[in-house]
Amino acid sequence: MIVAVDGPTASGKGTIAKALAAHFGLPHLDTGLLYRAVGRQVALHGGDPDDPADALAACTFPDALLKEETLRSEAAGSLASRVSVHPAVRRALYDRQRAFALQPGGAVLDGRDIGTVIAPEAQVKLFVTASVAERAHRRWLEMSARGIAVDLAAMERDIAARDDRDMNRADAPLMAAPGALVLDTTTLGREEAIAAAIEAVGARLSAPPTPPGA
Repeated sequence: MIVAVDGPTASGKGTIAKALAAHFGLPHLDTGLLYRAVGRQVALHGGDPDDPADALAACTFPDALLKEETLRSEAAGSLASRVSVHPAVRRALYDRQRAFALQPGGAVLDGRDIGTVIAPEAQVKLFVTASVAERAHRRWLEMSARGIAVDLAAMERDIAARDDRDMNRADAPLMAAPGALVLDTTTLGREEAIAAAIEAVGARLSAPPTPPGA
């Protein structure tokens, strides 16, 4: 069983994907970390994340980079959004994600193009979203709890800019896959969102298959 969980930044998709993986006993991959690693690698080498050649060269990042806490930072997230617009970068990371999705027994993957590009045959597709204001507030709370001073208004502008880049890029733009279950977490707490996702996935799995041509 493949479960694809897509959505914009700070929508709760990562938390939901991890919970689904634990509930259904499946391995989980946060594909956004791959793009964050590419962005971080560009920065480490003094490159330009907006330059396709610099971004592509960074796709050979060492696996150890995926364990760095810096990848969870806002700076890494912004870099990821910038390198992810390059088609060559997306092609370079495609095989890695595809292999994870197709492993025996299935998997849960979260990102921005799982249900549309990486695993369009996924048995269950979720699109997790929330308002820009709510997502900015969540990220602001997260950063503040870690002792990182951030401006809420600036955070909201940054998230809106990321959304614009992700939804309007030419290659694999962020969108709900056909047939995806849309889960708006704007008014939901963490546990409520997880429960709603588990219920939605369970209902989809127990539903009778759609007849061909229906």
